[in-house]
Order: sequence, then C-alpha cells, then structure tokens
Amino acid sequence: MSNKEVKAALKSAREAIKNKEFKEALKHCKAVLKLEKNNYNAWVFIGLAASELEQPDQSQTAYKKAVELEPEQLLAWQGLANLYEKTDQWDFKVELPNIYQKLVELYASSDKNKCYEMISKLSEIYQSEKEYLKLAKVWLQLIQVKEEEAVDKKELLQLWQQMTQLLSDCINEEEQDNNETQQHLITAFEKAMVLMDPVPGEEHKKLSADYVKCLSKLPQEEAKLKQACESMLTLYPNQSYPLEVLCVQDEDAVGCFSRLLDLAPNSGLGHLGLGTKALQEGRFKDATKDLAQGKFVHQQTISSVLDPRYNQTIHLCGAKSLALLGELFSLPLLLFSFLKAASQSPDCGEYYFLLGKLYWDMGEETRKDRSKAHTHLLKSFMCPFQAAKFDPHLGCVFRYLGHYYREVANDHGRARGCYKKAFEMDDDDAESGAASVDLSMEQDDMDTALAILQSVIEKATPGSAKWAWMRRGLYYLKVGEHQQAVADLQAALRADPEDWVCWECLGEAYLNRRSFTAALKAFGKAHQLQPSSIYSVYQAAAIKQTLGKFKEAVAEYLQITAQQDYVPALKGLGECQLSLAKGLMEDCRDGGAIDLIQQAIQNLFRAVVLRPDLSCLWKLLGDACTAVSTVSSNRAQVLVPALLAGLDSNTQSHALNQAQTLKVGERCYVRALKLMSEVPSLWYDLGLNYYRQSSVPRPDEGGQDSQSLLLEKAQQCLKKAIMMDSGTHSYWNALGVISMSKGLENFALAQHCFIKSIQVEPNNVVAWTNLGTLYLKKDNIELAHEAFKIAQSLEPLYVNCWIGQALIAERVGSYDTMDLFRHTTELSTHMEGVKGYAFWVCSTLLDKSNRDSELYRYNIVQMNAISAAQVALSKYTERIQSDPDAFIMLGYMNEHLQLKRQALQTSNSILCMSHCVFYSTSGQSEEAVRVYNSIPLQEVSDLAGLALAYCRAGLIPESINAYERALAVASIEKEKAYILTAVALLQHRQGNLDSAKTLLFKCSMLKEPIAESLLCLCALGLVHSDATLAAAALTELLKQGSASGKVTEQRCLLTCALLALQGNYSAVQREASRAVHSNPGNPSLWALLSRLIPQYYPRKANVRLHTHTNITHIPNDPATWAGLMAACHTENTSCYLSGSAPCRRGLEQTLMSVVSEKEIERPLAQTLEAWVLQQAVTGLTLGGQLEQAEALCTQVLNVSPEHPTVMLSLRQVQCQRLLLAGGGTALPDSVLEQLNNTVMMNPTNLGAWHWLAEVYRSQGLLVQAVLAYRQSLQLASQLGLHSSQVASLLRLALLALEPCLVSSCDWTDMILEATTEVLKLGSSPMALLFQALLQYVTKMAARETRRLLERLVYSQDFPVTVVQVASWYLLRHLHAKNDQELMNVLLQHAKMNGDQRLLEFHSLLASSST
Repeated sequence: MSNKEVKAALKSAREAIKNKEFKEALKHCKAVLKLEKNNYNAWVFIGLAASELEQPDQSQTAYKKAVELEPEQLLAWQGLANLYEKTDQWDFKVELPNIYQKLVELYASSDKNKCYEMISKLSEIYQSEKEYLKLAKVWLQLIQVKEEEAVDKKELLQLWQQMTQLLSDCINEEEQDNNETQQHLITAFEKAMVLMDPVPGEEHKKLSADYVKCLSKLPQEEAKLKQACESMLTLYPNQSYPLEVLCVQDEDAVGCFSRLLDLAPNSGLGHLGLGTKALQEGRFKDATKDLAQGKFVHQQTISSVLDPRYNQTIHLCGAKSLALLGELFSLPLLLFSFLKAASQSPDCGEYYFLLGKLYWDMGEETRKDRSKAHTHLLKSFMCPFQAAKFDPHLGCVFRYLGHYYREVANDHGRARGCYKKAFEMDDDDAESGAASVDLSMEQDDMDTALAILQSVIEKATPGSAKWAWMRRGLYYLKVGEHQQAVADLQAALRADPEDWVCWECLGEAYLNRRSFTAALKAFGKAHQLQPSSIYSVYQAAAIKQTLGKFKEAVAEYLQITAQQDYVPALKGLGECQLSLAKGLMEDCRDGGAIDLIQQAIQNLFRAVVLRPDLSCLWKLLGDACTAVSTVSSNRAQVLVPALLAGLDSNTQSHALNQAQTLKVGERCYVRALKLMSEVPSLWYDLGLNYYRQSSVPRPDEGGQDSQSLLLEKAQQCLKKAIMMDSGTHSYWNALGVISMSKGLENFALAQHCFIKSIQVEPNNVVAWTNLGTLYLKKDNIELAHEAFKIAQSLEPLYVNCWIGQALIAERVGSYDTMDLFRHTTELSTHMEGVKGYAFWVCSTLLDKSNRDSELYRYNIVQMNAISAAQVALSKYTERIQSDPDAFIMLGYMNEHLQLKRQALQTSNSILCMSHCVFYSTSGQSEEAVRVYNSIPLQEVSDLAGLALAYCRAGLIPESINAYERALAVASIEKEKAYILTAVALLQHRQGNLDSAKTLLFKCSMLKEPIAESLLCLCALGLVHSDATLAAAALTELLKQGSASGKVTEQRCLLTCALLALQGNYSAVQREASRAVHSNPGNPSLWALLSRLIPQYYPRKANVRLHTHTNITHIPNDPATWAGLMAACHTENTSCYLSGSAPCRRGLEQTLMSVVSEKEIERPLAQTLEAWVLQQAVTGLTLGGQLEQAEALCTQVLNVSPEHPTVMLSLRQVQCQRLLLAGGGTALPDSVLEQLNNTVMMNPTNLGAWHWLAEVYRSQGLLVQAVLAYRQSLQLASQLGLHSSQVASLLRLALLALEPCLVSSCDWTDMILEATTEVLKLGSSPMALLFQALLQYVTKMAARETRRLLERLVYSQDFPVTVVQVASWYLLRHLHAKNDQELMNVLLQHAKMNGDQRLLEFHSLLASSST
C-alpha cells in the first residue's frame, strides 16, 4: 500500500466514522496498520471506533499506543479523556486526573478556554475525592494562567475567593499534607484581601470574618489569628466577632471580655467570661451577678465544671440546658464544660447523649467535624452510641444515631437499623417510625415498610397515625394501586384535614387513576390551604390542558407565571396557546392565531432562557415557529425575542415575516437535536420545517435556500428519522409527501413510502389518502378511487379523502361531484374543498336552463348551497388573497345574496388586481406600482407584474428587487429562466455588463434554458463586439431545433450580425438568402434581405427590389409596402450614382398613399407616416422634381403646420432650388441662418445635421461644416447609435480630406483622428481608404503608401467603390515610380473584375507620359 493508498484508507475510515459505520472504520484502520504500524491517525481512529462499539479496553490500548507515538498531539489525549469520562470503570476514573493534567499542559499554549475547562474538571474530581492539596495546586495553576493573560483585578479576586471556598473543608481533614494545604488556604485569603476594594467595605468585612474563622480552627496559627482579629477591629471597631474569637482563644483575657461588654452590653459570652473569672478568683458576688445576667444553663454548667457538687444539677436539668444553649451566639465554653463534666462522671450516659445532641444542634460544621470528637475523647456523632452503651433503653439516642448515618455518613443501612431500633423502643416515636419507612422505601424494601405501616395502622384509632396513613398511601401510589392510595390518603386527611401536602398527594392519586374532576378538587383544596404553593395550581392547569380546556388552563398558567418564572408552567402555557392557535387556524381565523403563536413563542422563550438544556422546550419553540406556515404570508408577521431571532439584542423583539419565522423554527429544532441527537421525532419535525420553508416565498434568501435544496434537506431529515425508527408510520408518510412535491417529484419513492407507512400501520387514513392523491396525479383513476375508498372506510370524517373522491368525480363527469364537495365543507374548512364547492355552486347558478330540475332544487335550494359556499369562500379569501377566481366567485355569491357591502369589498379586491394590469399597459406606471403595493403579492405573475410596472416607471433598482422576489417564489425552471433574463436586461440597462453576463450564463445553465436568454446573450456579445460570446450563444440557440415566425427572423438577424462583426461580409448575404429560401412566406426575412444586399453585397443591389416585388402578395402588411418603397428609392439612388436613368419614377406618392391607408396602432403610425413622407420627398428631390416635392411638403404643413420634420424637408427642397437657380453663387446669410434654425427645431435628427454640414461645405464654410458634423457625432454618442457615429466620423474625415487632395493643408490630424475613432468602433473599409489616401497625399512615393492601397485593392470583402478608388490611386503611385511589373499585376486584376474605368485611366496615363 503506497502513501497515497494509506491516505485513501484513512479518508475512508474518517468517512465511515462520520457515517457511524464503526466496524467498517476498524477494517480500514487495520489495513493501514498492516503496512504502517506506527500511523498515529489510524490508532486514534481505532480508539474512537472501539469506544463507540463499547469496547473500552481495546479503545484504551489504541489511544495509549497513539500517545506513545505522538505524546504532544492532542487527538489521542482527548480521545482518552472522552473514553474515561463515559466509561464507568474504577481504573479509568483513577487515571482520568492524569489525562486532564496532560491536557492542561497541552492547552496552556494553544487554547486557553479548553485549558480552563480541563482545570475545572480537575477541580471537581479533587474536590469530590477531598484531595485538597492537589486541588490547591491546580487552582494556583489556573490563577497563574489568568495572570499571564493580564486579566483584570476583579477576575483574579473572584478566583482567590473561590479557592478559599474550595479549600475551607481541608481544616477538618487529617491528611499527611494537610499543613501545606492550610498554608495555601491562608495564602488565598491574604491574596484576596489585598485585591479587595474598597477597604473598608462590606465585602472586605465579610472576607475578614471568614479569614478569622479559618484561623480560629488552626491552633498553630494563633499569632496570625490575633493579628487578623486586631486588624479587623482596627478597620471595623463596631464588630464584636473578632473580640469573641479572642475571648475563646484566651480565656484569661479579662480585657477582651470587658471590651466585648463595652461593645455589646448584652453579650452572654462577655458576662460568662467575667463571671467565670470571678468564680476562679473567689469573687462569688460578682460571679453570681454576671452569671445571672447570662443564661441559667451557663451558670449550671460552669458551676459544675468549677465545683463537682453541681454535677447532679446538670444531670436533672440537661434537657432545659440544651434548649437554652441554642439561643447563644457562640458555645465554646458550654462545650468545654460538657466535656469536662462527662470526664468527671463517665457512668452517666445522659452526659454523652446531651453532648452528642449539643454537637448536632450546633450546625452542619459540628455535625461533620470528626476531629473534634477525636480530640475530646468522643466523636461528635458517636456520643449517642456511647450513651446507648450506658443506657440501652434510651430510644432517642438511636434516633440521633440514625440522623447521623443518614445525613452525614450517608450509610442508609445503618441509619435504617437505628431508626428501627428507636421505633421498637418507643412506638410513639413518629419521627423514627417515619424515617424507618422512608429509608425502606428508598431501598425498595417495600415489604418491611409496609409491615411497619400495617402494624401502626392496626393499632391506630380513627383520626390518628397520620404519618402512617400518608406513607402507606404514597406506597400504594408508587406501586400503582391508586384506589388503595386514595383510601389511605383520605384516612390521613381525617387526622389532619388542614395538611395541604396530603391534599396534593391525594390529588396525585386521583390524577394517576384518571379521576380528573376529583383531582382538580383536591388540588384546589391544597391551593386554598397553601396559596403560596404553585404546584397545586400547576397540576390543576395541567389537568385542564389534558381535558382540552385550553383557555382555562391558560388562565391558571398565567396565575403562576405572574408570580415567578416556573419552567413547567411556562411550558404548559406555550403548549396551550399553540393548541388554541391551531384551533383558530382550522377555522381560518389567522389573525387571532398569529397573536397566540406570538404569545406562545414569548413564553416558551422565557422558559428556554431559564433551562436551555431542555430539548423539549426547543422542540416546542420550533413547533410554534413552524405553525405560521399555515396562514397567509401577509398575516404572518410575528414579534420574536431579539436573542431568539439572532438579531440586534438592544431591542426586545423583532417583527419577522413568514420565511424568517420558519428559519427561527429550524434553528430551534437544530438546538434540540444538539441536546438529544438520537430522537427520531426531532428529525421528523426538522424535516417538516424544511418542507414548510420550501413552499413559502423567500425574497431575502439566496440560491442556497432555494426550493429544491430545502426539499432535499427535508428528505434527508426524514430518512434519518426512519433510520432510527422505521416503525413509525408518520415518518414514512411525511417522506412520501416530500418526495412527490414539486421540485423533487420522485413518484416511485413516494409510492414506496406510502405503502411502507400502510404496512407499519394498516389503519392509516392519511397514508391511504396520500397514496390516492399520488395515483390521481399520475392519472390512474381506478387505483386512486380504491385508495380513497379505503381511507373513507377507516375514518369517515377525514376530509382529504372526500376531496380526493370529489376530484375523481369531477374528472369523470359524475353528477355527485357537487354533493361530494359540499360534504367536504361540512366536515372541515379545507382550501381545495371550499374552492371546488364554490366553483360548482357558481357554475350551477350561471346555468339558467336547469332552474326547474330536481338536481338544482336539491343541490342549491334544499342544501342552502349559496350561503354555505359564501361562508366557506369568505374564509378561503381571508387566507389566500392572491386568487382572483375566488374573489370573482365570492363577489358573485355576495351579489346573489344581496350582500352589497361585502360584494363591494370583493369587487374592490378584484379591481385592484385588474387595475394593476390596466395601469401598467396604459402607460400609468406609477399608479400601477401604487395599486400593486396595496395588495398582497404571493404569485409569480403578480410579482413579475410589479417588477414590470417599476421598470416602466423608470425605477430600475426597485424593479430588480421585485424580480428577485418573484425568483424566490418561482418553482418552475422556465419561470426562473424568464425572470433571470429580465433581471439581466435591467442590469445591462444600468451599465452592469458583468452582472448581466453572469445572470444570462446562469440562465443558460438551467435544466430548461429558454431561447430568449440565449438571444439576449448573443445580442450582448454583438453590442459589445464580443464575437466569441456571440458565437457561443448563437450555437446554443441553434441547437434548440427549428423555429418559426419572429424567432426565425431573430436568429437570422443575429447570424448575419455576427458574420458582419467577424468581417465575413459575403457570408451575410448568403445567410439571409438561405433563410428566405427556407421560409419564403416570411415578409420580415425578405425585408431583411433587401436591407442587407446593398449594404454588404452592392453588386446585387437590384435584388433588393426583386425581394419586395415578390412579397406584395401580403397586401395588408404596411411593413411590406414600406419596404417596397425603400427598395424603389434604393434602386433609383443607385441609378443616379452610376449615371444611368432611374427605372422607377412616379411611384413615391402612390406608395406613400398605400402605406398611410394601412391601419396601424399609434404611435407606430405617426413614425411610419413621417418616414414615408421623407422617403417620398427625397425621391422627388433626387429625380429633379423639386416643385412636386415642395408642393407635397406644403400640403402636409397645411394639415400639421408645426410639424418640424416636414418643415425641415421643405427647407431642404427650397435650399436645393436656390442652389440650382443661383448657378454657384453664395447663399445669403439670412438663408443660412434660417436653415440653421430649422435644423435646431429637429435637434435629434442626425440626417438634418449632416445635410446642414453639406450646405456649409458647398458654400466653402468648412469650419461651420466641421461644427455641424461634431454636433451630429455628439448626438449619436448620446443616443447610443453605433452606425450614426461611424457616419458622422467618416463625413468629417471626408470633409478634411478634400482640401488635402487639392493642396497640402493642416487638416491631416483631423482625418487621422476621425478614421482612428471609426476603426475603434469596428471594421470600416472607408476609414482604411481615407487613411491610405492621406498617406498618398503626404508621402506619395513611400512603400507604406503602396502597402495600404494594395490591402484595399486585393481584398475580396471590401465594397467595389472602395476597391476602384484605391485602384486608381495605386495605379498613379506605381506609374510615378515606373514599376511596370506591379502595374501589370494591377491591370490583370482589373480585367478579371471588369474594371474598365481603371484600364481607360491607365491608357490616359500612358499616352500622357509619351
């Protein structure tokens, strides 16, 4: 196996682990280890796979091998940590701290957060195992890391304070290294006090008290203790606690007692101290006064210590002493006195009991303090044992022993034995008996517990032994005997009817036996007795929720949540509000439903903030967010907490639309899955959420969340749920529904899923109905009918199967169709059933011929069909507001029922939709936009209409946004293609060429590309002279097969334009001719051919007229006649240029009349009439018929006196007459001014500017002519007219060239500038000719001159005129250089092409030279 194969095997292992195929992963890893036994990754993968396969030993071995290979790599150490954490083996738990310690070292330099996490886990282990020294060291390590990060002082203070809390218990432990641990604790206190701020302050005072308390437990730190007390007294002189500690530490310090009494005159400790000192010194009067001012028990105890004669008094008053003992602030002297008394009277068992009870009542610390028991001869919780040894019939001693074993030693076995012994010694000891029963039930020893309870109950009188009745009731409740539990709890309540806890237990018993009404009463009584208990209120609300009384349950839950954020109540409140919302949605009351959904989301979010670890809360949040998919999108505006929405947290809530709310639901389900990834129902819910998202418009999302991708995600989630639990029929059914959705349409998989769902649960009405729907969609009527029939037999009230049968009846033309649709509206409000019934009602009403039929009377009159359909359709239009058919039917029925106001409202809705179209098509784009925005838009057609209205109003960015919204809604590939094409055109209109190309390319990559997008892409390439792009797009366009009509003409035009762009002019005419021959009946192609021939193949210019005379059999097409007129004009112009007489005379006015008579829509008619007039005037002018041309213009001006184009034509004719009449005389300045004003009246007429420039040129006014040409060039650039720019530049170059040909002048730069600009715009033979002539004028004998002229002469694609002019000047150049050989070549070329004029010119040159 090569290195490449090793990598491939490791990759396969990684994929197998990712797919949870762990056995397969082991195979791949073992294959790697056969050749590379020290492969680190392979050993790590084996450890991971073995761990997942529950082979901990093999996993441990693999991880340790990996650690040996790479001890500084993290993966293996992490794997070991995970393995030891999840495996409950003692040897793993022993090694786990070492693993954590290694991870701390590795993370210290790479990942601080992980380092802190490992230290935290180490701390928990050491604290639980009471290894305080290790705990102190690891905590110091954490603080050191934090100090290296330069964290603030406040965080370091918190760490030192936490360390003091963690190490506080070490004082009571007897460890070998306990002294070192105690020093770490003292250091932590000192560090914390240094960092504490402010000083003095409340926090500092509390910390100082804790420090003093700590030192008071360390005898070896007496010096530090005194120093700490004095320091605290200095800062806080009013605090008595440090003085009390000093008094306890130094009982001879009379000054301390005096200071204490000065600070606290009622201090019992101060009086006892002074009294004790007075007794010791024999001042009995003072001692009596001080001790009397203290507690009586202290006087007795201290007297007994000081004088053994008082021992008997303590023995008699021990109980009273202990009662008073608890009232004191500090009891060190009493404890010392008891110990001394017990040592002096070792045979008195009551001393040991009282001493043990004293330690027990002193608090939790003394209960756990074993060291004091050892140092004072008796352990604090062994004192009762000693007492029992001396007085075995004292039952209370065993009760306290039981307390110790249960609460401190956690030895429930011994505790149970002690309680049992105490109860046997005193059967009236209810505390011991209850504790014995409780422990027996905890240990599942129900027989013993029941025997004890039975013995007590048998002896009990009515109204007594409440504890026994109650516990036996709880026992029966636990074992499921609910009836007996109810009886026992009722007996307990007879003993104490005011016990609210017992009432709650009785409510639980009723609830478990499904007696909901009795349970409600019991919980109500408990709430009455204890109003502050929320449990009874919660259970009452939960019962009402179970009974479906959601409104009452909501009121109960709100009562709880108003008091506190109780998570179960918040959860129940959200569930009830969601259930109420679903009920409203079934009745199409969407507004109220959205309000309840919003409230449910708010309450569930409150719960999830408190308990983010509960998967059920995230699941319910997902359900609430997904529920909005049912309502209309324009109503689904939900206020969601900002944190939940993932938006700006500075505000409390954000309003989300339907798509955004569903997206939040998706995130909630994902969060639930992170907590419980192996729950199939959560995958099912997530899949349904994706399915709902796929059917909702998403204008703000990109391609990654398109419908198909969302459906694929939904499909994968349902497959995951089925993999986990294939025995749930709803999972199979949901997968089938998703598979047959538009966008996937995997009908085979859908059928398989529905059948599997039926196999899992045969009585599955939903799956049978969906299977029938699938068969109906595939036109298999018989199978669909059978499936729906089975569904009806399983659940007659399920509306969907009835709708299926109605659709089948409608398809086969059955008379039962209307009756079936009516039945669906009676069962439930289903959108499909409602619209179907309304359609049949309206259809029946519109048929006036059946009014007397039996069928009409039954379906319409008896069944009250109109009212029923009107009510149902009102709900339909409330939810679906973009269906014009539904509004029309509703309006018709409202009118029929004389509901005029409702009919008017419905008509307004219909009119809004129709007005949108009317305003848009009539040019009132702004009004169309306003109306579109006033109604909800959900359908693709509506959004596209809004986009078109924006475009027509000139609001291009808004139009693009509207098209993007439509694209998000579109589900059909063809719709998406059209929308993308429209957006591309708008982007190009804004100058975003790259964006337009990208969109058109994206459109062409769809499964169903459209011809229009390819046409646009090709045109884009042509406009921007990108021949490669145009050719590629045209190739794809031609692959789409044959086309007809307008498409054929477009393809031909694009092909010819591409050939012209490539410079292949001869192929242009051939392509157009081929298209004409293939489609001889297409007049547009004939017109196109007539335009192309004179432009690209002038030798066959007479064909242009032929093309139009062949299409006059289409007499009603004005374009045909206009083309014929243009052809005649072109032929006549050609004749004039060649010097021959024109053949088509007198046709101008006739053709003009024919074209004008054709019916054409405005404004095209106006444009065509102006063009035809100009053609006629130009033809008459060229033919020398100036008077007729002037009369024609005058005639038109009489009808339209302010027509600027006609006025221009008139001035042109009049100017021509003046020039001819003047015989070369200059025109007056007034005439020139008048001509200039006329052109200014037509500022956008490029031909007018060219004509004015020619007039100036004829008058020798070259500067004015240049200005006119530059004005036309500027206008052409503004209008984006490519050909007009070329014409203006060439005319400007020709104007400058003429004087240069006569004599040298300064206009050469203008010629070079103009021709260069022309060549930048595209190929131009004329520009090349002008450059060659300029070279000839400036450097006639240069070799470059000959090269430029030969390039034109010997080209096959240049026009004949250009070739002939270039040939003339090339002949003159060769003749001047006397290059006979090249002249012969040129003359031979002229003979081949029939250029007789060049041959004649050569003869003239030859004769002149001789």
